[in-house]
Amino acid sequence: MVLPLLKLGTLALKTLSKPVASRLKQQAAFHPRFRQLIIDMAQANHRFTTQMQRRIYGHATNVEIRPLNEEKAVQAAADLIGELFVFSVAGVAVIFEVQRSSRSEARKEELRKQEFEAMRQRDEELAREVELLKQKLEELEQLAKGRGLGGLFNIRNANIETGKAAEPA
Repeated sequence: MVLPLLKLGTLALKTLSKPVASRLKQQAAFHPRFRQLIIDMAQANHRFTTQMQRRIYGHATNVEIRPLNEEKAVQAAADLIGELFVFSVAGVAVIFEVQRSSRSEARKEELRKQEFEAMRQRDEELAREVELLKQKLEELEQLAKGRGLGGLFNIRNANIETGKAAEPA
């Protein structure tokens, strides 16, 4: 019952993070200090991706890279921030799910260990009981060898008594 509700909750969290990311994108463009920060971030990202593309395609990498204009930089950075927000929410949800699953597996493993320990103890008890029964059987066999089979069951004594009782009659 908990698992479907938990899955539904993480799905709702991922879905709700998209409008929050959109709102974050809108607000990023209006604050002056934050705007300059995201412009610098967008320019650095642009330089990095352009250099990587040039290396991949085998073009010259020592060429100067023209910076993005301010509006494109803000838009690129806002998109990047929105995607990072959605990705981080999804990542946190995955990490939470993995931790929950590992705790569940740890509980199951602990139960298996306890069951195994109980079976091992029961096996040891049965082995001790079998050993005790073997010792008793040996004692009975020694008594039977010493007295004979009749002595074991008191047959000889019972026959002697009935024989004595039969003679006087």
